[in-house]
Amino acid sequence: MDVPDVAKMMEIINLYKDWKEFSLVNINLEIEKGEYFVILGPTGAGKTLLLETIAGFYFPDSGEVWIERHDVTNLAPEKRRIGFIYQDYSLFPHFTVEENIEFGLKLRKSTDTNRKRMKEIMNWLSISHLAHRYPNTLSGGEQQKVAIARAIAIEPSILLLDEPLAALDLRTRDYLREELRRVKSELGITMVHVTHDQTEAMVLADRIAVMMRGRIMQVGTPFEIFNKPQNEEIADFVGVENILSGVVRNNENGVAEIEVDMECNIFAVSNYHAGKVKVFIRPEDIILVEKMGKSSARNVVKGKIEEMSDMGPLTRVKMDNSLVALITKQSRENIGLREGKEVYATFKATSVHAVRG
Repeated sequence: MDVPDVAKMMEIINLYKDWKEFSLVNINLEIEKGEYFVILGPTGAGKTLLLETIAGFYFPDSGEVWIERHDVTNLAPEKRRIGFIYQDYSLFPHFTVEENIEFGLKLRKSTDTNRKRMKEIMNWLSISHLAHRYPNTLSGGEQQKVAIARAIAIEPSILLLDEPLAALDLRTRDYLREELRRVKSELGITMVHVTHDQTEAMVLADRIAVMMRGRIMQVGTPFEIFNKPQNEEIADFVGVENILSGVVRNNENGVAEIEVDMECNIFAVSNYHAGKVKVFIRPEDIILVEKMGKSSARNVVKGKIEEMSDMGPLTRVKMDNSLVALITKQSRENIGLREGKEVYATFKATSVHAVRG
């Protein structure tokens, strides 16, 4: 076969691995040099097994893994120049912070070079003051920073991250997300990060692969994944609460008129001219108003508020026509929303995504 593209850091080609109770099936991915690539999926999707197969902890039954134009499919993990960060940090409890970071460097010949590299990384991540402490005396955030330091100390081509922020509190997660972005930006390391956390994926990813039941379902930018899901299952997973069935009745200049199961027609920017479709509208793209004035929104649907749920800075509003909107507290107060009130839901044709259904 042809050697993979020089511009690609990693290519996974037709990868298949069967564990009897679970399989990775026909995995094909291309990851660019310097890219922050997120594999997003629900629990049990096979994300960690895929990551561990990339790392060489498992060999595939068929298919290939290429890194920097080299076929590493059957190479041992230590020969792949890959760093791995686990959710539970996996630090050596009987080693100090300094010894944990130095561990991966011990295969190098020069001890002086190792110590210089280690001190540079500790200073860069602001953990020098932790050098002589043991992992069980550190907070979760501090332990994860040590795990990051240990992983990047060996100057890997690729850094693999398995749910690295899942065990941390919200504030520490936010802080470490910024640290991971800095690692990618300043060191230029290609990063492959698996998570079920959609906010994490949106904030960190250059591109996202959605994974379900051992298969890659869709690959795209965060905007494409969250706003243009390819099917109903993906739409439901990424938080598209408004999923409607419809039939395209007309299309003028790329704007389709779709008769939906709310007994009304809505408009969507689409190339479809006929046939059955599924219609996806994100709840945050719906604006609720008390009275209709001038608006650039092509779609206006009248309904009665059935249920309101407080979600911190936002309120989830469900209407009797099954539409769900997410609005700010200020908007809620401005129009005096309450259960039983009639309002108009407005949304643009560009906010409506239709797929064959």
